[in-house]
Amino acid sequence: MSSLISSAISSVTHPTTNQVTTTIGAIVLAFLVVLQQRKASALRTAVSANSSFSPSYLPVAIFVGGTGGIGQGTAEAFARHTKGNAHIIIIGRNRVAAETIISKFPKPTAEGAKHEFVYCDLTLMKNIENTTKSLLERLPRVNFLFLSTVSVTKLGREETEEGIDKKLATLYYGRFKFINDMLPALRNAAANHEAATVYCVLGAGRGKEIDWNNLGLKRSYNVFAIREQTIRYVDTITQELAAQNPILSFIHAWPGAVRTNASHSIESIPLRLALKTIMLLAYPISMTYAQSGEYMLYGMLSASEKPGWSRVDEDGTLMTKNEYIASNEERKRLWEHTIEETSRWKNMTL
Repeated sequence: MSSLISSAISSVTHPTTNQVTTTIGAIVLAFLVVLQQRKASALRTAVSANSSFSPSYLPVAIFVGGTGGIGQGTAEAFARHTKGNAHIIIIGRNRVAAETIISKFPKPTAEGAKHEFVYCDLTLMKNIENTTKSLLERLPRVNFLFLSTVSVTKLGREETEEGIDKKLATLYYGRFKFINDMLPALRNAAANHEAATVYCVLGAGRGKEIDWNNLGLKRSYNVFAIREQTIRYVDTITQELAAQNPILSFIHAWPGAVRTNASHSIESIPLRLALKTIMLLAYPISMTYAQSGEYMLYGMLSASEKPGWSRVDEDGTLMTKNEYIASNEERKRLWEHTIEETSRWKNMTL
């Protein structure tokens, strides 16, 4: 009997490797179950709120980078909850992908409702200007401008003919150019007492202090700096845009871990493998692009109810952590730099 008692005590005080592994596995499983339950509850909240969106006007929504990933998920959610009765424009380079996405939208029944694709290589500012000019000529108002563009093919710097790195062009400069050009149509929507919202998906709350001696990352360059700097650039410039346009809503969103096919376009084998590994490890806590689309739409619709600047978390709720407010001097300095970078091509022989 004493030997049995000793064995029992030993199993508690000196657990075997199998017992430790089983305990850790049980804890991880319990954590994942609770996490999934919370996510399911948050998703139901988002879907329910999105379903109640019923404006008295025909909404006009532009999805820049909507041919895949989060942009696709949000465009699909927007089409679904408006029952197709909206003017939806997907901007990007992949016509086949866009037309496939649009073909699955609910067929519109309201007058003026339509769904279309507009081609634009968003790495070049001259292309963006041509596209926005064309849009402004036929769109008197725009209610929602959603931007989620990204272009990562290699680890190193890839300068365009305009002297801007491709990654920075899609993550920051091109987004700014598109927003700044489309302001007249957004202001018209606000003047009509309609939603007038700019929604930028990148990494709200995850940026680092701007390196003012290396704007545009032309002195030193690496993929980590791109992420940290462009996030803070977006925070700062959208605050300046909100200050200049107090009747509009400007939102910067953090989408969290989302399963997309972004790695397919990466030419760098090490970078592609690294991204795939990260996505594999994050799979239990990540979400599909369709789920992210519901959350991002929820964030866009709810935050658009109030003009000004705000940040949204991965579940579409207003972000309260990692608060960052740029100074007037910082906003002005970045504004001047950004205007110069996005306009420099006009003085080039391209």
